[in-house]
Amino acid sequence: MLTISRSIHIPESELVERFLRADGPGGQHVNRTESAVELRFDVARSPSLPEALRGRVLERADRRLTSDGVLVIQARRFRDQGRNREDARARLIEIIREVLQPPTRRIATKPTRGSKERRLAGKQQRGQIKKGRGRPSLHD
Repeated sequence: MLTISRSIHIPESELVERFLRADGPGGQHVNRTESAVELRFDVARSPSLPEALRGRVLERADRRLTSDGVLVIQARRFRDQGRNREDARARLIEIIREVLQPPTRRIATKPTRGSKERRLAGKQQRGQIKKGRGRPSLHD
């Protein structure tokens, strides 16, 4: 059972783990052991996540999220399988905890008088620079 918060728990049955051979240094040992972990969690069909939280996870523009709503996390940071499993699960918990709090709504404000004046002064200055790039007239 993965604990996200006091009220949100993900049972082991919803997690699918696959073990693969890790790439990188390690000599002959790396070619014989499957120490990398691919953790899959079906966010779209998970009964463990509240509807609002599920929507926020699916809204994230995350490259680890497939078009079917499955979150795929690959962990190959460590040399042994157990630590990679813990790493993948910790990253899944982190992703879900990031969207636990609903985003705060932005309150629309009007620009201040000073910011308007600075913007207009900047526009005039840029206009003068661009005007200076043209062909010189006969009056200059």
